[in-house]
Amino acid sequence: MYMQRDTAVEAGITLFAVAVFVAVVVLGGEVSTAGLTESGAYAVVAAIVAFILVMAGAGYYLSTKQD
Repeated sequence: MYMQRDTAVEAGITLFAVAVFVAVVVLGGEVSTAGLTESGAYAVVAAIVAFILVMAGAGYYLSTKQD
């Protein structure tokens, strides 16, 4: 079963955005024995905001592509 090129590009963009989000949360979330540190919490919040902006940008790009 073959996939069209446009579908593969859309899936690739989405998977890349999710992978970046997961990497930032995992690597940016500084966890100590007492729990999440202040800088780690800021990193998690920044990752969530960045994820929302990247997904909105990707959605806009994909919606304006001409078929």
